[in-house]
Amino acid sequence: MEKRGERSGERHGGSTTPVTAHLAHLRQLRFAKDAMDRDWAGPLDLDAVAAHAGYSRFHFVRAFKTVYGETPGQYLSRRRIERAEELLRSADLSVTEICSLVGFSSLGTFSARFKKQTGLTPSAYRTQHVGRGAALIPGCYALLWAGGFPNRNSGEAG
Repeated sequence: MEKRGERSGERHGGSTTPVTAHLAHLRQLRFAKDAMDRDWAGPLDLDAVAAHAGYSRFHFVRAFKTVYGETPGQYLSRRRIERAEELLRSADLSVTEICSLVGFSSLGTFSARFKKQTGLTPSAYRTQHVGRGAALIPGCYALLWAGGFPNRNSGEAG
């Protein structure tokens, strides 16, 4: 129970102030964002990601969007498309292989989101960007580096 004259979130003699509470909130969201950055290629289990922040999935989605300006699903999709752009420019893999490597389970969803983010289809993006730099990395090396195709036994949420 708060003492008389004590503001919410602030304790006399303690270390909790509104500023430190806000920083703790940001740190918790950062833990979840770091988990998505680390495990971006795997299926997104929103409850597990929210658990990194210590929030329920619904509170986590609202808090994440307030702080980062996009939902966790939008953030993860953007990161995956950025990785796909890199692979399309550098690796000799098919669009379907790249779709799977970056964590999409549906080629149609991948292509639609890729076009929405870049303005080009994955094939058009490759045509536009290949031939301007070094030779493409052979697909077998790219797969070896990426650890092969992710295990698709668990469902994707998002």
